[in-house]
Amino acid sequence: QVQLVESGGGLVQAGGSLRLSCAASGRTFSSYHMGWFRQAPGKEREFVAAISWSGSTTTYAGSVKGRFTISRDNAKNMMYLQMNSLKPEDSAVYACAGQPGGPWYPERPDKYDYWGQGTQVTVSS
Repeated sequence: QVQLVESGGGLVQAGGSLRLSCAASGRTFSSYHMGWFRQAPGKEREFVAAISWSGSTTTYAGSVKGRFTISRDNAKNMMYLQMNSLKPEDSAVYACAGQPGGPWYPERPDKYDYWGQGTQVTVSS
C-alpha cells in the first residue's frame, strides 16, 4: 500500500518557479513507477512527467519538456517536480501517482494505482 500527499503548490508569476513534493507512505514506494498529472478547469487530466521505479528513466510531456524536472529519492520516500519558466497555461491541480513496477505505461492514468489529492498551481500573467 502506498499513500501519496502533494505539497508545494501556490501562486507564482509567469516565468517563476515552484517545486512540488510528493510524500509517500508505505514500504513499496521504491518498487513503483511514479508520475505527475495535472488538470485544469474544463480540461481532461493531462500527463506531465513520469519517472521509473529506480529513477533511471524519465519522460515528459512535450509542453513541459525543458522546463520541468522530475526526480525521486527512494530513501526518503519522496518524489519531486521542479517547475521552471512557468506559464499561465501550466495552471492546474497537480497530482502525483504511483504505478506498480514492471511494464511501464507512464502516460496512462488508468495504469496508476495510487493517487494523491493534488495541489493547486496558479501562474499569473
